[in-house]
Amino acid sequence: MSKIGKINISIPDKVKVILSGSDVNIEGPLGKQSIKINLDMFDLKVNDGKDISIKPKKIDETTKRLWGMNRSLLNNAIIGSSIGFEKVLELSGVGYRAALKGNQLNLQLGYSHDINFDIPNEIKISVEKQTIIKITGINKQKVGMVASEIKSFRLPEPYKGKGIREKGQYVLKKEGKKK
Repeated sequence: MSKIGKINISIPDKVKVILSGSDVNIEGPLGKQSIKINLDMFDLKVNDGKDISIKPKKIDETTKRLWGMNRSLLNNAIIGSSIGFEKVLELSGVGYRAALKGNQLNLQLGYSHDINFDIPNEIKISVEKQTIIKITGINKQKVGMVASEIKSFRLPEPYKGKGIREKGQYVLKKEGKKK
C-alpha cells in the first residue's frame, strides 16, 4: 500500500480543480496547469472543492508504484498554482557574477567568455545581488531543471568551494597537499 497515496490533497480557497475526461485542470492565482491521469487505473474524487482523493481501482504492482507518484504530481500542481516554487542559487568565487540582459541570464564564471542562458517562458529569474539568483515558477520540475542547468555551468569544487550552489547546500571540502 502507498503511504503517500492514501493522504487526501487539500485545495486552497483560491484554486479551482476541474475534471474533464482524463485531464485534471488546476487554475490558481499564479497560473494554469493540466495533468493527465489514467482513469482506467485510478478513481479520482473532488470533494466539494475542498480536497481530492485518488484511489486505485485494483491493487497490483503497477498501481502501487504509480499511486503515490500521481498523488504527488497533483499536489505539486496545486501548490505551484497557489504559492509557486522557488530555488535560490549562490555564486561563490572571485569575479563570479550574474546579470539579466533582456530574456537572458548573463553569467561570468571565471571562463574566458561569458555564458548567456536563455530563460524559458514559464520561469522567472531575478538577480538580487550579483551573486544571488532566484528562480521561480509554477512547475516544480521545470524550476528544478533550470536550477540544475545553471549549476552545471560551474559545479562547486572541493578545495576552495568555488562555483554555483543552492542556498544551504553543503560542499564537502578536501584538504590540500601537505609538504
